[in-house]
Amino acid sequence: MKRMIAVLVSLLLTASLLTACGGQPKLQDGYYTAQMSEFSHGWKEYITILVKGGSILSVEYNAENASGFIKSWDNAYMQTMLHSNGTYPNEYTRYYANQLLEGQGEGSIDAITGASSSHKTFQMLAQAVLEQARNGDSSIVIVNTAH
Repeated sequence: MKRMIAVLVSLLLTASLLTACGGQPKLQDGYYTAQMSEFSHGWKEYITILVKGGSILSVEYNAENASGFIKSWDNAYMQTMLHSNGTYPNEYTRYYANQLLEGQGEGSIDAITGASSSHKTFQMLAQAVLEQARNGDSSIVIVNTAH
């Protein structure tokens, strides 16, 4: 009888822990990357996260062109986009990445006016990279642009 009670208590504790965690599997330690399948306006966006101890420690969100040049390093592009959209890659990439880091993949990501297309892409990439981290799959996941 005591053994049966101990088993029931153990099962209840396990169930309550799973409920408290939202039933989501824990993020596995490692580096995980998701990138878009296609270039958009000459750039292919990607996210790389580092998970340690089940928590996201760093997030890099950016884009690169066919030669590997990073979008947020392009000063001419930055000036053009800032004047036409009111934001620029080095601002919105850090903003979106920081929201993912602070929310640990649980919260929503607010959009920045002038970077709504990148917001949509970021959300698709974030969802894919978090799934990779839950599965412990460190291969680069390619996200179809048509999603």
